[in-house]
Formats: sequence, structure tokens, C-alpha cells
Amino acid sequence: MQHAEIVNQIMEMFAVAGQAAYYGEAVSQTEHALQSANLAVQANAANELIVAALLHDVGHMLRGSDETTAKRGIDDVHEELGAAWLERHFGPTVTGPVRLHVAAKRYLCAVDSAYLSGLSSASQLSLRLQGGRFSPGAARAFESEPHFVEAVALRRWDDAAKVAGLTVPGLEHYRDMMESVLSEGSIDVTGS
Repeated sequence: MQHAEIVNQIMEMFAVAGQAAYYGEAVSQTEHALQSANLAVQANAANELIVAALLHDVGHMLRGSDETTAKRGIDDVHEELGAAWLERHFGPTVTGPVRLHVAAKRYLCAVDSAYLSGLSSASQLSLRLQGGRFSPGAARAFESEPHFVEAVALRRWDDAAKVAGLTVPGLEHYRDMMESVLSEGSIDVTGS
């Protein structure tokens, strides 16, 4: 599959599932993704991390989970599903932060006393389903993960990317960047 085809597939995924409400928040899946990516751009993040911010919740769209999933007591493990799907096309500088962004929430709750109280009620509910805050030992172990720093940055953008009505660049703004990141750091996308 060519890079442009992969990006087209991602765009189609957003077109089909991205308009769904974002799990108890006042934004859609697409709005949340675009706000996350925009925050990464504002932080002068590397292109790979901007793409990770844009695609960090692709697992929600792949799973087809609806807004009531967490309310029904289900953790959809979207970070694992999304990272596994992205690994078919992108390298670890994209997939590592995606895989770790839920763990980064659990980590921040353990090391930053103000972090938990700043989470939205929907994020607090999902935190309970995801295992709650890390123990001190788990927090130390998380700090040794490759892409730990990037995952924590992504988590903070994720938490802030829930502003209803915020105007940010659309998906097309990121097309060339996604193709470039695919070209620079991807695995063999032909499957051969």
C-alpha cells in the first residue's frame, strides 16, 4: 500500500467514525484529534509526535466503541488496538507514544498531585477502568519506557484537547506530514 493510500484510509476512518461524540466530552473524535495535534504543533513537537497526537485515539474508531462504553464499565483498550494498527504503517516514534498515552495518565496521577483533580469527569471514569493511578514502583518503571517523555507530552495535549467550538486546522492540513512521516520512519508498507 502506498503512503497516499494509507493516509486516505486514515482520512476515511475520520470521515466515517470521527464525527461521533468523544466519550462524555463536548467535542467529536475528529475535533479532539485535531486539537491534540494543534497543541503538539504549538509546542514545536517533532512531526512524528504531531502525527501521534493526531492519531492517538484511532483505536476508539477502529473498535467502533460508542460514547457509553466507559459508562457500561468497559475499558476498550484503545491504546493497544490503535498502536497495533498504526504499527503496520508507522514506526515507533509514532506508535510508542500512542501505546503509552493511557499509561501516561496513570503515571501523572501518581506523580502530580494536582493532575487528577484537573481531569474531566469522563477521564476520571476511564482512569478507574484503566487501573487507576500507578503505584510508586510502576511509576518508576514507566519512566524507563522508550517514548516516556513523548507519551507524557501527548497525554497533556490529550487532556487539553476538549474545547467545544475551537477553530484549528483540519485533517487536510496534516496530509503531507503524515505521508512524510510514513516515508521517513515506516516499516515496509508493501507487506513483502
